[in-house]
This record gives sequence, C-alpha cells and structure tokens, in this order.
Amino acid sequence: MAAHELIERQNPSRTAELVGSVPIAQGEDVRRAVAAAGPAARAWAAEPVDVRARALHAAAAELDRRTAEAAVLLARESGKPLADCQGELAFSAAVLRWYADAAPALLADHEVDDGQGRLVVRKRPYGPVAALTPWNAPVVLTVLKLAPALAAGNALLVKPSPLAPLALDSLLRDLAGCFPPGLLHTLHGHEATAAALVGDPGVFKVAFTGGERAGRAVGALAAAALTPTTMELGGNDPAILLDDAALTDEAVDRLVMACLATAGQVCMAVKRVYVPRRAQDRFTAAFAAAADRVVRLGDALHPGVTVGPVVGASAAARLAALTEGALRRGARATLLGSVCPDTDLTAGHFVSPLLFTGLGDDDPVVRDEQFGPLVPVLPYDREDEVVERANAGELGLGASVWSADEDRAFAFAARLDAGFCFVNTHNRTGMSLRAPFGGVKRSGHGREYGAEGLAEYTQSCVVHAPAAFRPGGGGMAPGAYPVPG
Repeated sequence: MAAHELIERQNPSRTAELVGSVPIAQGEDVRRAVAAAGPAARAWAAEPVDVRARALHAAAAELDRRTAEAAVLLARESGKPLADCQGELAFSAAVLRWYADAAPALLADHEVDDGQGRLVVRKRPYGPVAALTPWNAPVVLTVLKLAPALAAGNALLVKPSPLAPLALDSLLRDLAGCFPPGLLHTLHGHEATAAALVGDPGVFKVAFTGGERAGRAVGALAAAALTPTTMELGGNDPAILLDDAALTDEAVDRLVMACLATAGQVCMAVKRVYVPRRAQDRFTAAFAAAADRVVRLGDALHPGVTVGPVVGASAAARLAALTEGALRRGARATLLGSVCPDTDLTAGHFVSPLLFTGLGDDDPVVRDEQFGPLVPVLPYDREDEVVERANAGELGLGASVWSADEDRAFAFAARLDAGFCFVNTHNRTGMSLRAPFGGVKRSGHGREYGAEGLAEYTQSCVVHAPAAFRPGGGGMAPGAYPVPG
C-alpha cells in the first residue's frame, strides 16, 4: 500500500462531486499511534478525574464552535439532511458534557469497612482503546466512545468508516487539542487498518459499532489477542401498535420519522410495524398521510429535506433488489412523501421511501435488516402471536410498544427480546443520556450511554483486608473457605 494512498468521498446527493479525501494509515502508522497512546494513557489516568472532566467540557465547547461548518461537511459526505447533521453535532456536545458531569461520582472508589473487613473497589482504565465507528452517525457514535473512555482515563484510537471520514477527521483533530498529546488518534483505512489496530498488543479494549459481518471479523481478531470488546451491531426493530394505540397525527408523524430518518439507515430505526388486523387499513392510510406531511426526499443540503439519499450505489442496488423481489411475491407498495423541488433524483443514490403490505414474515424485507427507507406493515390477531413474531430472528437491538395505557405498554415490553424498548416513540426521540443502550442476541454485547456506558471503559480492581486477619480478628485455618456473615 503506497504511503500516499487516499480514501476519496463523493457526495451521495450529487455523486459527480468529490467532497474530499483522507490518507490511509498503514501498519507502521498504527504501531506508532498505539505506542504513543500507551504512555499518554498512563499519564492521563494519573490525573484527577476533575481534570479529565474539565477537558471534556473544553471539547464540548470546541464542538459547539465547529457545529455549523462541520454539519455542512457531514451532510455532503453522508447524504444526511443538514438539520439531522446539526442535531447530531449538538447531541454529541451534550454527551461530552453528560460524562464530564457524571464521571466524578461514577468513578469514585467504593469503600466498605465493617464486620467482614475492609474492602475498596477502584475503577481503573484499560489504557489504549480502539474505537471502530460507522458512517451513519459518525460523530455521535464516536463521541459515545470518546467521552466515557477519556473520562475514565484511557487513550483512544479512532478508525472512522471510509464512507464518512471527513467531518469526523476534522473534528477529532480539533478535539485532540483539548487533551494532552498522544491521547487521541485518528487512523483512516479499510480492513487492513482495522486489523492492524485491533490486533496490536498495545490495545487493551475494542469498541465497535457496525454490521454483523465486520463485527465478526473484529471480534475474531480481538479474541485472538484476548482483548475485551463492546459491540453494537445491527437491529431489525419491530414497532408494535396495541389495540388502544392513539393514531394521532403527531404520533404517526413521529413513527414515520422513526422509520425513515437517515433514509432508514439507522441500527435502531423501525424496520417492521405490527398492527391489529382490524386497524391495518386505517393505519396505512394514516401512515401515508403523515409521510405526506413530514417526508421530503432530496439533496441533503436543500432546505426542508427530511430524507436524503442512501450512502452509496451498492446500498441503492441492494434496496432495489429487495423491492423488486417483494413486488414479485405479491407485495403492494405505497410511495411515501414527496420529492423536494429542484431535486435531480438521477444525480445521487436516491431510494424512494415505500410502505409495503401483503408480505409474510419470511420475506427478506421483513426477516432481514433492510437498512433503508422500506417499511413493511404486518397485521396480527393476538398479542401472544405478535410477541412470538416480533421475537423471531437472531437480532434484538430495539423495539417499541404503542399504547394509551403506559402500564400495559411496560408489561408488554417485558416480553420482547430487545435490549432497549421504547414506549410510544422509537429511534432518536426515545433516547436518554442516562439510559444504557445496546442489544441482546446477535445485536451485540455491552452498553453505551449512561453509567453502564462509562463502566465499559473501566476495570474493577479490589483491595481487601478480611476481618479475620485484621488486628484482633482471630485468624482462620490455612486454606479455609470464608464463611459468609
């Protein structure tokens, strides 16, 4: 691989436009970065947590300063509407501040001194941490690793997705200035760069967000080195409307965008909607009407656009094949929303949002994570039946329950195989900085957000003086087991 080889990124809204490029990190670049991260992490871990928290606040302020400029670049390289990009950047700054404020209490030593002895549990960082992040929300999904990792006293080496490297590269260069030298690194590349980073013996933790195929490869490399991982993989999230769900305009508008934000290319987007059979016609009419209100397909930089193109030609081709196959199998498709004036749909990777009815649970549009603006609506007759159908499959990231009775919704949600279950909303509108997020089954392991998100970047280290061996404790027979008490 030549030292000057680049990753070039075209605009998905206008593919003839080259947005920019970044250099590919070679093996030696990775080794140097990991070598620098080791001593930087040790020095950083020795700093008081309040010092680390102040640096996170400085990084949040820097992110605020850069939001307007970076949002435009992110929209151009990813195809996400500009308003979405602005929201992502603002939310990323909020994540930094949340961990800065929460870290002192969450990282404090836990000490017990009682009749059983003296016990101190300390939260210690791993050291250099590798973060492999995706393209669909590159800034926030990096910050969700950066903020807790650096708050805990680790160093971070980020490998962005080659499909959206530009805004993140620019931002991380600026954010690195808020921390000591050697603490934050950015390494661009493809599989070879990821393999060099994950397999480096100087990396002691790996955090990955992305698809199952890449997750398996990363997991295998990490396992070979006995390196612990946190993985947030894909989802095939069901939204289940109970028979008392309120189909208000506001609620259905919210559900439409839970399906179609970022052109449906979100791990926790609604991927399939289950409705009582007798309400199916009314629901599909309400969904189409809501899409008319809130869905505007077009160039990510055009005012009023809410759904942009998909990320690339291969994604568009895959979604076209899914649609053609569903129609061959008898599905009925309803075009959703409208196209923004002055949009040339042939200039980019645009996929028209569609609502499907008439599909079975074994159709690929329903069974698999379609990761696009395709929304299958499926009728059900009994609650036990829909629970079984919603839980079918190997993924279990998110789900949602829609009901006028909150207690009923919570009880129903307890029956679903999902790491995060929303009530009367879904996707970004249902997230909370305090609520740990992650999947069950093959949707991954570990958690982001909240106290558990910080705990992913710490190890519990214990100092223990048993009561039996403290002055006046009376001792214990050699080799004896402790007696609970």
